[in-house]
Amino acid sequence: MELSFDTLETPALTKAQLAELLFEQIGLNKRESKDMIDAFFDLIAQRLVEGEDVKISGFGNFQIRTKAPRPGRNPRTGEEVAIGARRVVTFHASHKLKEQIQGDTSEG
Repeated sequence: MELSFDTLETPALTKAQLAELLFEQIGLNKRESKDMIDAFFDLIAQRLVEGEDVKISGFGNFQIRTKAPRPGRNPRTGEEVAIGARRVVTFHASHKLKEQIQGDTSEG
């Protein structure tokens, strides 16, 4: 099944728009659509908070990285400041997604 995104008016794809697409194109009711989208993103967020990587086949991988503390500099004042250790999320697109993106850029 192929989803059509022709109705999107903004360049950002929101959870509300995803739920609307499920409603229009798959036939779920609006409440089920919203609940499904919320559950999907809640599950991804929960796994990342727990320190687990999330792989979505054909799309990409979300990974948690721990960045070490490091010295930094305030760009306005030039004053040195300490940047504390922190966890960050990184995303790496799958080869399939990269190929799809590259295919789209060759048209221009």
